[in-house]
Amino acid sequence: MSGLLALLDDVAGIAKVAAASVDDVVGQAAKAGAKAAGAVIDDAAVTPKYVAGFSPARELPIVWRIAKGSMKNKLIFLLPVGLLLNTFLPWIITPLLMIGGAYLCFEGAEKVYHLFQPKHHDADEPEGYVPDPVHLEEQKVSGAIKTDFILSAEIMTIALSEIPDSNIWMEAATLAVVAIGITVLVYGSVALIVKADDVGLHMSKEGSLALTRALGLGIVKAMPGFMKLLMIVGTAAMLWVGGSIVLHGTEVLGFGGLYHIIHDISHGAAHAVQVAQGFVTWAVTAALDGVFGLALGLALIPVTDKIILPLLKLFKKPAKVENH
Repeated sequence: MSGLLALLDDVAGIAKVAAASVDDVVGQAAKAGAKAAGAVIDDAAVTPKYVAGFSPARELPIVWRIAKGSMKNKLIFLLPVGLLLNTFLPWIITPLLMIGGAYLCFEGAEKVYHLFQPKHHDADEPEGYVPDPVHLEEQKVSGAIKTDFILSAEIMTIALSEIPDSNIWMEAATLAVVAIGITVLVYGSVALIVKADDVGLHMSKEGSLALTRALGLGIVKAMPGFMKLLMIVGTAAMLWVGGSIVLHGTEVLGFGGLYHIIHDISHGAAHAVQVAQGFVTWAVTAALDGVFGLALGLALIPVTDKIILPLLKLFKKPAKVENH
């Protein structure tokens, strides 16, 4: 009997340790995920554009396909690669983060640049060209998953850099929780956003109360403006997150002059106002990081157009010509 009680006591002790480990994983995942908030906002803001123009019946299936691709990106590719690099080549994490941050700056700056450029018709497409819906969906989903890969790499690398030193299994479990939690959060939000106008339309037509119908009509009218606002927030998040990652990386690598200047300006502004100093410090830092991100991104546009894209085309397989 005493042996059984001792065994039960051991089991209870193991259960407590396991529960504590789960708590540690969840707690670390929450902290690490919070540090990646800017990239998460950008991910949620960018994705809805990929379902624009499709029939309502295809919106949720497309979001689901992108979400599955995102989960595959994080769990199958990025998680093991991140752990291996962090274990055997920890010095490479900062340069990789900076490359990803520069890409975010480029993407954000390109959106700003195109706002001020006249739109040209694609010379490869005849006037009145209507793409095949199935081909267009495959193209959009593929593009969304590629963009997600970059954003997911940023999210996972930022999360990994924020996890306290521990064994590889704890790090893997924490990253898995971050990957699953952020994917559900982002694509659950995207699903709600893209279907909000349909819900509002249904409420405006089928609502039993005048208030319900008015609320539904208000949702329908508000969604176009909300989508524009979301794209603005997403672009700003790209520039802010990308700029801050690059600046922080330069500081880690020993070239932190600009990083420290921004730090001094933001703290000087906070001391000048004497109220909400934490918010002022964050706001000024984010704004200056965003300005730096925009400048870097604009500088990268000609580099990408004149050097990087032509080099990539050299390695691109020529399209097969179909015989009719």
